[in-house]
Amino acid sequence: MPIVAQSTETTDWVSRFADEVIEESERRAAGKPVVVASGLSPSGPIHLGNLREVMTPHLVADEIRRRGHQVRHLISWDDYDRYRKVPAGVAGVDETWAEHIGKPLTSVPAPKGSAYPNWAEHFKAAMVESLAELGVEFDGISQTEQYTSGVYREQILHAMRHRGDIDAILDQYRTKKAPAKKQQQKPVDEAELEAAEGSGAAAEDDGSSGSAGYFPYKPYCGNCEKDLTTVTSYDDDSTELNYACTACGFSETVRLSEFNRGKLVWKVDWPMRWAYEGVIFEPSGVDHSSPGSSFQVGGQIVGIFGGEQPIGPMYAFVGISGMAKMSSSRGGVPTPADALQIMEPQLLRWLYARRRPNQSFKIAFDQEIQRLYDEWDRLDAKVADGSVLPADAAAHSRAVRTASGELPTTARPLPYRTLASVADITAGHEDQALRILSELDPSDPPASLDEARPRYDKAEAWINTHVPADQRTIVRAEPDADLLKSLDERDRQSLRLLLDGLADNWSLDGLTHLVYGVPKVQAGFSADATPKELPAEIKTAQRSFFALLYHLLVGRDTGPRLPTLLLAVGQERVRALLGE
Repeated sequence: MPIVAQSTETTDWVSRFADEVIEESERRAAGKPVVVASGLSPSGPIHLGNLREVMTPHLVADEIRRRGHQVRHLISWDDYDRYRKVPAGVAGVDETWAEHIGKPLTSVPAPKGSAYPNWAEHFKAAMVESLAELGVEFDGISQTEQYTSGVYREQILHAMRHRGDIDAILDQYRTKKAPAKKQQQKPVDEAELEAAEGSGAAAEDDGSSGSAGYFPYKPYCGNCEKDLTTVTSYDDDSTELNYACTACGFSETVRLSEFNRGKLVWKVDWPMRWAYEGVIFEPSGVDHSSPGSSFQVGGQIVGIFGGEQPIGPMYAFVGISGMAKMSSSRGGVPTPADALQIMEPQLLRWLYARRRPNQSFKIAFDQEIQRLYDEWDRLDAKVADGSVLPADAAAHSRAVRTASGELPTTARPLPYRTLASVADITAGHEDQALRILSELDPSDPPASLDEARPRYDKAEAWINTHVPADQRTIVRAEPDADLLKSLDERDRQSLRLLLDGLADNWSLDGLTHLVYGVPKVQAGFSADATPKELPAEIKTAQRSFFALLYHLLVGRDTGPRLPTLLLAVGQERVRALLGE
């Protein structure tokens, strides 16, 4: 379906999708709330790739709310999915958890030491907390509750009556040659992986076919609770169903009209939910969008339930600076909580808002986060002075506020790289941190460190958790006497020029002007000379001068920005370390 023309002054992707979704909702369900949806499997840490599954419809839903429409953002917690494998790297989990493979996620014990009753609730809780901090409003739906309470009973019986039609649709893809494997832009969905990596009957994510025919429903065993079961017979009139468990040998006969311990297989379950909830918009990863995948097949199966396929943009890979592609089945993958430990919600929202769903992007946990924050602060300044482009203004607006209001912000958003340097140098001493921040702008010093929070806390967390120990800044306890003795006359002169100007330039701007100006003055130029007025050799001289200062102050040839470092060390100690 083509996207309709944008009627507002912005041309960002969110507004264009909102136009399309509103129009489609009026066609399908005029007068009713617009329904957008996400699906998350709490099978392990819910990572930043999964977050795109939520942020894409959230941003569209929020735009629709801003326009005065009622909208529901559903997050379907796929907590009734099978426990597929023991994820590596999850604290408190060892090989003994393998005995639970095949059970519903809500029947698996939580990792050791957890305060939550089961595996699914443990991993769901962290995501719920992060979504609250991000300002994401949603209606959560537990698929365990839906299935075990009988909410989907009529849909299950309907699917079993039409199992031949479903089988015919699926059969169109079973006979096709599998496409050549290519690099995924999004981690493969847990349900999709069941088909590729499962065992026995559980390996078929589109249902089981055998001598008794095809069945789109899989019971969990009444003895061992696992889904390694095979339906051996089913009667449409009585709804009597027989199944046998290949794991423990248990078998039983139940009436499906009364039985609530099982679920539709994934490729039938998803389109059933589209129809049941009236979903208009739901994105999907590239793994769901290839021929024969669940989104494509679901587009045909949904008609059996009397529904239509949602508008479904494919979303691309979310990467992490310095890390390989993410997978929730592996340990150590960054989660939204990990990102929010080191960055404000506005920055994380902006990263998802500024790129179209089909564009990949990276989230920085390394030094790149400082550049991202610089870019964000420049955008903030452009918004403030009115020079921002419309699409950039829209992305900024979606980052800092929702239809419900502004997100909490830092009162004095000092540069992230400066705060990180201060946190690094002071090593947790808040009184020293406040002293340094006060000297950044002596004319308007902060009354307390709280004015720089939460950004200061995020920068401090980044320093403490993501900067290697050998890159941390440790100021020398004593002057480097040998280095000071070895200096030639030019180096001595440069240090004298710096020391002579310290008292009159003891602020962030003043010291910046001073340290960059010393090599200019030594070369016979004004300290105020611009790069265009200077020969190329000045840059080389500046680099040499900076390296000398770093060696004398911290024993390395690099470190935090020198003006910040000088403020952090303090004027008296700087003088001592530079040999005065």
